[in-house]
Amino acid sequence: MEETAGDIISSLPSEILFHIISLLPFESAIQTIFLSTRWRLLWNMALVQKHGTKEDVASAVSQFLTNFNEHDPRKNTRRRFMFHFGKDSVLTAIIAPNNKLHLHFSAIKQEFPRRFGLVLELNPQNPIHQPNPPAFFVKTLNLSSVNYLSNDIVSSIISSFRFLENLKISGCNGLRTLYIDSNTKLLELTIFDCLHLKSVCIKSPKLRTLRYRGPLPWFWPENHYNLEDAMLDFRKGPGYRGFESCDFDPVLLTIKNAEILTLCKWTFEALICPSLSSVETEFQFYNLKELWWIDNSSEGYSSDSLITFLKLCPSLESLFITNDPESYHMASTAACSKQVGKHSELGNLKVVKLEGFLNQNDEIKFAEHLQEIITVDPLILAASDGICWRRLVIPSQSQQTKQGVSNLEVLAATQ
Repeated sequence: MEETAGDIISSLPSEILFHIISLLPFESAIQTIFLSTRWRLLWNMALVQKHGTKEDVASAVSQFLTNFNEHDPRKNTRRRFMFHFGKDSVLTAIIAPNNKLHLHFSAIKQEFPRRFGLVLELNPQNPIHQPNPPAFFVKTLNLSSVNYLSNDIVSSIISSFRFLENLKISGCNGLRTLYIDSNTKLLELTIFDCLHLKSVCIKSPKLRTLRYRGPLPWFWPENHYNLEDAMLDFRKGPGYRGFESCDFDPVLLTIKNAEILTLCKWTFEALICPSLSSVETEFQFYNLKELWWIDNSSEGYSSDSLITFLKLCPSLESLFITNDPESYHMASTAACSKQVGKHSELGNLKVVKLEGFLNQNDEIKFAEHLQEIITVDPLILAASDGICWRRLVIPSQSQQTKQGVSNLEVLAATQ
């Protein structure tokens, strides 16, 4: 849609338009390039481009950040930076509101990506002195498409981000080993879709949130017993051969005190359940309030493993179940022992959401099974497509005596 006579906003001075963009969430702000030619030109004005060698990248990014000042109208318009280095390599840096920086490296097209490791020391004890410290401090960093040509560059750039609190790493093709060391500041870490990752070592005592999506690597978290939110989406299965349940023990201790947890069925059956079966002391997820359980049933849904896990969660308030038939499944995994841990009834469960179940009979069967371990009447919603939700109502005890529990009431669908 091009400019029209009635387009008053696009006719405003560039300084005002830059200010409007700065107030928008980054994802919304970048969409303004599609509004009109004027807005596209505005984004081009915000772009800084330079060329140099691989060795120049870190200092160029530092200079770009030094020259940016959110509160100075003369220095807050240049939010995009492109640095061309090597043969075809390009780094794109974008400054977003709330001290957020996006660093994206151009992807290298290879049928078999070259493997590499990434070492990120976020808070060095002896930070490099800068005569002109930047007015913009990076607190959130989105890092994407790092490759074997840019891993050293990233290590150098990130070493100066002493105030970094939130780090997201995604789509790094060929990344095989990852080591992260943050002495004090890092609170949130997200690692998504780095499909070749085999080993992850995290040393960050202040970490509160860990989100991981991809094949299970060899995980070694050091002293992270304060995690509040742990997302372990290993539905793609193990990323290496010969794993054993004892290899997962450090992770189990890490998530023990979490309040929010994402867990795959196969991870519990293959890695957690065997460890708990051998533990003589009682083991429970006492603080867990919200659980997202990723199941893998392609036919004849079985909730035995989930019910076993739920008995370890006495404080649970919200339960979300996604059945993904494409999720990894270990056919040889033995059923979880019913003697795992201390069994508790759920007296705080408020809401249950079922998504992706193959049929309504499976939903009803699970609701009936759930009733055996709860002492309350939670709201139960179900949807096969994640859009149109139906409410399932478990009959009262008196109704069950008269009618049985074979038929749950299904209320009108809600959007």
